[in-house]
Order: sequence, then structure tokens, then C-alpha cells
Amino acid sequence: KTIGLQISVGFQELSLADRGGRRRDFQDLGVNTRQAIEHVQESKTGSSGNTIKLTANYFRLTSRPQWALYQYHVGYSPEMEARRLRSALLFQHEELIGKTHAFDGSILFLPKKLQNKVSEVFSRTRNGEDVKITITLTNELPPSSPTCLQFYNIIFRRLLKMLNLQQIGRNYYNPSDPISIPNHRLVVWPGFTSSILQYEESIMLCTDVSHKVLRSETVLDFMYSLYYQVEEERFRDTCAKELIGLIVLTKYNNRTYRVDDIDWDGNPQCTFRKADGSEISFVDYYKRQYNQEITELNQPVLISQSKRKRGTMMPGPVVLIPELCFLTGLTDKMRNDFNMMKDLAMHTRLPPEQRQREIGRLIDYVQKYATLKSSGVDFLSLPYLQLNYNPQFADWSKETRGVPLICPKPLDNWLLLYTRRNFDTANTLLQNLFKVTPSMGIRMNKATMIEVDDRTEAYLRALQQSITPDTNIAVCILSSSRKDKYDAIKKYLCTDCPVPSQCVIARTLSKPQTAATIATKIALQMNCKMGGELWSVEIPLKHVMAVGIDCYHDTVSGKQSIAGFVASLNQTMTRWFSRCAVQSRGQELVDGLKACLQGKGRLPALVESDLRNDSLASSEHTSSAALMGSASFVVFIFIYFSPRLTVIVVKKRGNSRFFAQYGGELRNPPPGTVVDVEVTRPEWYDFFIVSQAVRNGCVAPTHYNVIYDTSKLKPDHLQRLTYKLCHLYYNWSGVIRVPAPCQYAHKLAFLVGQSIHREPNMLLSDKLYYL
Repeated sequence: KTIGLQISVGFQELSLADRGGRRRDFQDLGVNTRQAIEHVQESKTGSSGNTIKLTANYFRLTSRPQWALYQYHVGYSPEMEARRLRSALLFQHEELIGKTHAFDGSILFLPKKLQNKVSEVFSRTRNGEDVKITITLTNELPPSSPTCLQFYNIIFRRLLKMLNLQQIGRNYYNPSDPISIPNHRLVVWPGFTSSILQYEESIMLCTDVSHKVLRSETVLDFMYSLYYQVEEERFRDTCAKELIGLIVLTKYNNRTYRVDDIDWDGNPQCTFRKADGSEISFVDYYKRQYNQEITELNQPVLISQSKRKRGTMMPGPVVLIPELCFLTGLTDKMRNDFNMMKDLAMHTRLPPEQRQREIGRLIDYVQKYATLKSSGVDFLSLPYLQLNYNPQFADWSKETRGVPLICPKPLDNWLLLYTRRNFDTANTLLQNLFKVTPSMGIRMNKATMIEVDDRTEAYLRALQQSITPDTNIAVCILSSSRKDKYDAIKKYLCTDCPVPSQCVIARTLSKPQTAATIATKIALQMNCKMGGELWSVEIPLKHVMAVGIDCYHDTVSGKQSIAGFVASLNQTMTRWFSRCAVQSRGQELVDGLKACLQGKGRLPALVESDLRNDSLASSEHTSSAALMGSASFVVFIFIYFSPRLTVIVVKKRGNSRFFAQYGGELRNPPPGTVVDVEVTRPEWYDFFIVSQAVRNGCVAPTHYNVIYDTSKLKPDHLQRLTYKLCHLYYNWSGVIRVPAPCQYAHKLAFLVGQSIHREPNMLLSDKLYYL
């Protein structure tokens, strides 16, 4: 819902002395990529499809017509070094500058213009020293300027603080209204995200519901639990493996920290030097500063490497006490707990009506500061694709059971590895595969059955002895989800002995009522790993290659990043060439692109030049690592006599939400809904697509930003092509949130970064072996 939000006197009286940590909200302002794309300079909106009415979680922000932001330089004579002292001296003249101000020590922003361009005032320090302060007007900023938008955001966030919401990271939460899930020792803090930016027609606030998941146990509780689960000699290594990289919350100041190390030689009785030079122990410091009692005096301390400058102090390590740190987020084990995730989703996956009510609560909070008015927005819905499935659910899993595949691959020579304990499970899987594969058109012979001990070495030895040049695929039934065993099998079969592989946990096959469904999914997965094609949609464009690019930061190899590249090999985009590049962070994306698309998917030299010189330049030479931190790419290459190129930044983690109106109630928009007006950015060629249908909660749209385009495709055609690609991900019988090549690239980079840690064998490059 778009709502007008009027700045009132309540806003004008806020003091805004702190601006630290806000600049990153505006890193993309001023990058005008649309101006370089000629065919969308006048209009970037599509016109085909059925028009539907949506509401959105955006609120118009309007200010008084004469409102502007004035920038002043503040000088001191004699010079004052300490920022706090400079601020204190300046704020002695509040009758001149007013209560609303943002000051970083040298630059002052005011919502009003002082009478004189240069004002001189005098202040006195505590030592009796007189200081002359010169305030000089340097700039007058319109409401839509990046600095003014920054000012708006500071105002709104300060307002959230006034409403007793606590800032954690970049969002604000209400710790006084927690949601307890005692069965799983979890606590959920409800909260909100907020961002104010310039959109097509006006400046708007985008706000959404957010939830912070906390565990009821402290880090010290976790350490004790772990101590009784592992051998004593393995405790420290296991503890470091489990804790390093996690985010913890300290409730005494509601701040989050990343655990970078554990100091086993330190403890709360150790002392440190304060800013005034005095020594104090951690026990005494936390008692005096936060009234926190530390009871376990021999516990080690946690180290968090701060990356931000704190006041006048340079970044450095922060020492944390495990007893005072609460774990946040979910472990892999917790995510695999169906009952726990179901209970958690009841509180975090809010349906449209409830989500709007929660956002309405925030609006109610600000009623005394702002006046609101409602307005509606019309958007476009793409026509449903001509697939034989229920478009309401964007899912055709039932139809895949009895339909021949486009290009089935035979299972002539394949291996099935299992432990003695899982002998019956292996035979049941084999029988079910014989039942479901004929209707798919898959010719299947009986597998070579190999019984192994439940040890990693046994699996590897059996694979080494049994794999031949004719082996189609190796299927391993694993007794548990132990990562080290899975990693070893994948590393061997993806690098040293390049054969497609399928690992299945025995527990997955244990329910008779789902045996046929599971066997069908495994058969489909095995087939596409061997190079088969499962289904397709109509792609009317000729001579076009779709390339997906995604990046994973390898936690084992330190500063290395894994860039996954997946390119289509045929017109129907059902066959794919895949390759990974292991590169250092900050390395230009095009270097990896050149390396990955040599050979079968080689880029024409002109395209290589265009991508380097134009698309990266249009993003102000942004490094690949910076862009890949929160987004992936889809690249369309039109291979004619003169190759043409389209580069799209794909971002699925956003705060935008859209709701369709059906007879007085709000529901999720239908799959294929396109939003390319009102809440898009004027300086970008961008649009949203709602490609999925979800049964629980609110569907999240995906944002597409076209940063380079010489194809001259109409916006309608580009939107339709992008949406069609969301139907071609073979690991899910339905529509997914991003185009298939992006998801393939993500899965490839994730496998390499998590399990293999080096480039896979090129003999697998024409297969989707990483699904």
C-alpha cells in the first residue's frame, strides 16, 4: 500500500548527532545505468498481459514545499582534535542551529538556512579556553539528493528508537514483545526493516516485517553441552569449528558480533586498559558498566574482529564473555528439523492479511508524528505460460510422474552403494526406480550392488575399484548426514574420477507412503545429472545464450571466492555448460567469465570487450565481489553477425512485498506478476517479477536491474524471457524465484565452496552434476 507520510513538527525537533554506519544505504545512488540504454530512456514499462490491482509495503514521504537541507562547514580556532569536544562546543549554540542537526565533527546539516552565509560564534572549554567557531554555508540540497535521503533515513530510524525499538544490525526489533517457542528453546523478536529512497514519482519509505531468531541458550551453555558430547582432546577443535563464524547477541547492549576466534588462555578475570589508562578486569567492567554478574570465572573469551571505526578508536578486536552472549540464527541440524521449522514458520511466515496488519502497527506507532493517506497502484500480470499444470500453484510435480522426458538418459551401467544396515532400503529404492522409470522413458538395467562398511574410506575404496569408463552414475545411500563423508565422496567423483553421483540419506527412503514420490524425484535428478533433459518451455528467440553467474565465498580457503558460470548450449535452454572459477575477492568478474566460457560456450571477442568496458564502467567499476555479495547475474548473449549483450543483476533478497486484492481480502499475487512502475527506480532499467506461488506466508518478488543492454529487446520481451527461465530449473517441478541459470550457478558454486574446494573436472562440464 502506498501511503503519504507527512513530516511534522515531531520530526523537526529530533537531534541527529550520530550518522555512523549509515552511508552504505546509499552506495547505489547516482549510478544511472538507464541513460546509457537508448531504447528504454522514454519508457521501460511493459504493456502485455492482464492488469491487476496490487498494494505494496511502500509509503509516500512528503515534506513542506520549502523544505531543503543546508550543508555547512564548521571550523575551529584553535583547532580541536576530539570529535566529542567539537560537538559539545558547537551545541552550546542550539539557539542558532536549532535542535535538528546532523554533525560528524566538521560537516553540519541543518533543515533550515541560517541568516548569514558565514556565522561566527564563541564557546568556552571546561579549562576556560575560548574557541572561535566559524559556520560556513557550502551547499543547498534538494529533497531528492542522496544526502537528503540519508537525512530522512536517520530521522526515521531515530523515530524507531523513540518507540523503544532496538537496533540490531540494520533492522529494529521489539525485545519487550518476544515470541517464545519453548519446545525448541527459541525466542523470536518481531521487528521491521526500513529504507527511504527516491522511486519513480516520489520519495518513499519501504518497510517490512522482520524477525530476529534467538536461542535461549548462551554460548557458555552451548560449550558445556558440547563438552559432554565429544572426547576431551577434541573439545577445543570441535568448539572452534562450531562457533567461529556464528553471530552472537549481547543483550546488555543489543549488539551483534561475529565470532572470529576463541582465546582459551583468557578468562573474565583478565584485565584490560581503559581509555583513561586505568586497568580493570572484565568481571568488574561488566558489573559497573552493564550491571552484569559473571558467575563462571574460568570460561575462555570470544574474539570478534571489529571492522568499523568506533569514534576516535581504530578497528580492533572486541573481547566477549560466552556467558553473556546468546546464539542467533539456526544450525543446519535445526533447519533439517521439520517440526521445529514448522513451529517457527507459524510466527515468521505471515500471510498477506497478517503481514499488512503488522506493518499497520508500525504506522499506528507513528500516527502522532505523521498524517497518512491511502492510494492504490495498478501493475501488470503476465499471461500464464502454456504448461499443463495448475497455474495457481506454479507446480507440475504430479504431472512429471507419468510423462516421458524430453531426452532421457539410459541407466545401463550404474552403481548402488549401501551399508549392511541399509540393505533393505537399497533394494526397496531399486524396486521403486524400476516402477517409475518406464513411464519417463528411461531404460534401466539392474544396478551393480556394492555393500560397504559405514566408513568414508570404505566408500572411496569401493568407488575406486568399481567405476569403469562406462559407468553412468554412482548412487550412495548414506546412514547419516555427516558432512565429511559427503564431502569426500563428492570431491573424489567431481575431481579425481569424474562421474555423476547421487547421495541419498537412508532416512529419506524410510517412509513407504512417500516411496514412489521420492523414487520419482531421485530418478529425475539422476537423469539430469547424466545430461538428460526433463521439460522445456517455448523460447521463440533464435541464437541466444543465457548465462547465469553466482558467487560463493569459501569459508575454508579464506579470502577465495568461487564464481559459478552456467551457459545454455541449445535454443530451448535445456542443456547447460557449467564451470567454476576460484578467484580472489575483488577480482573482476569478466576475468572469470572469460576463463569459464572458453571452448563450447566461448564468448565472441566483441562481447568480452563490451562487458569489460561498458557494463562494469556503468556500475562505477564495482568489483565482482562487491556485486556478488547480495545478487547474482543473468546474461543474455544474442549471437548474430554483430553480437549483442544484456546483463541483468538479479536480487532475490529484498524487502518489497506486493498484495493482490480478491473480493475485499489480500492474497499473494499470481505467478507471472510484473511490477515495473511506481516502486522502481527512475535511474535504472529495473522491474520486479513474482514468479512463485507459496502456500504459506507472503511471496517474495525478485528484483531485476538491467545494467547493460544492446539487444534492443522490448521490456515486454525481456520480462517474458526472464520469467520463462524461472521454469527451467530441473531440481524443482515448479517455478522458482530466479532464472534457472542463476540457480544452477549458485548450486555449482555452493558445492565447490562447501565440499570440493577446487575446480571440478572439465569432463563433467556438460552435465548438471551438482544438483
